[in-house]
Amino acid sequence: MQIVHAPHLTVREAWLALREEVALEPALPIVDAHHHLWDRQTGRYLADEFGKDVASGHRIVSTVYVQCRSMLRRDGPEPMKPLGEVEFANGVAAMFASGAYGPTRVCQAIVGGADLTLGRDLEGVLEAMLQVSGGRLRGIRNPLAWHESPAVSSSPVTPPRDLMENPAFQQGVRTLAKYRLSLDAWVYHTQLDQLYALALSAPDVTVVIDHFGGPLGVGPHANTAEDVRARWTRGLARLASLPNTVIKLGGAGLSVFGFGFAANELPPSSDMLAAAWRPYFDTCLDLFGANRCLFESNFPVDKGMFSYGVLWNAFKRLASAMSADEKAALFSRTAASVYRLDMSGDKE
Repeated sequence: MQIVHAPHLTVREAWLALREEVALEPALPIVDAHHHLWDRQTGRYLADEFGKDVASGHRIVSTVYVQCRSMLRRDGPEPMKPLGEVEFANGVAAMFASGAYGPTRVCQAIVGGADLTLGRDLEGVLEAMLQVSGGRLRGIRNPLAWHESPAVSSSPVTPPRDLMENPAFQQGVRTLAKYRLSLDAWVYHTQLDQLYALALSAPDVTVVIDHFGGPLGVGPHANTAEDVRARWTRGLARLASLPNTVIKLGGAGLSVFGFGFAANELPPSSDMLAAAWRPYFDTCLDLFGANRCLFESNFPVDKGMFSYGVLWNAFKRLASAMSADEKAALFSRTAASVYRLDMSGDKE
């Protein structure tokens, strides 16, 4: 099978079923700090589908829903259409909060998608979004990943090249502080310096770096692993020097990372994934420390390359030599702090 680069790999349930693993450390509490839900031509992944993945044997106590342009309002002013996504995620959260669908608090926190270039109108959108969120809105994400090569793409929406340098966008990011909202940022390693400047300009806003900071392995970066890692490490080191930054460990099932597991006859094991991701994990831990790192599934995007249960086993293998306190930070405490989650009912 030849893998053609595309933003999202096709999910093949029968292929994923060829690799089953028993959950390691099944009692360890986990906050899945980054997932999506949608119903698109490319596939359906809603509460039922996610609920089945969450029930894979790991103790997923809570999850964070992140903006993906799902269920936008059909009518009304353009700036208010993203309220539909927040309403949708809040409805899913209410379903799972009832306890009728299992113990996991799915969508306990929501990262919405308000346009941060709106200027004076932004506050009205954020206030309306907070009202429809059921008190669950914790952050905002706008599309930021941009690359000059057409061979690099991970989003159906391509932002302007210099969006992070746009004064209106920068002001919008600073406005988030008024509402205690964080900024989630999915960028490529080639954009880390821009993200550093943005985070530096908004010291009162927590900037959450998505997906290991985006080290690319496709297009012009396909055969330049050493150069990519050096540039990526330098960029992350600068970001780590800022106290208002944290980083999500995950998202490496995105095809832009360049891993070819989806082309194999069998899906990867957790040992294989842990070995492939070890350089990313070790660098992020060295730079940020466990208290500023948080694990994420990035499902269903990453489901094209591995299953949910295998993914969390891979993360547990990566963290196997760490102390109990460090594991608690990586798997739940950092996410609970960043997204202000109530974990009082999830203690053993």
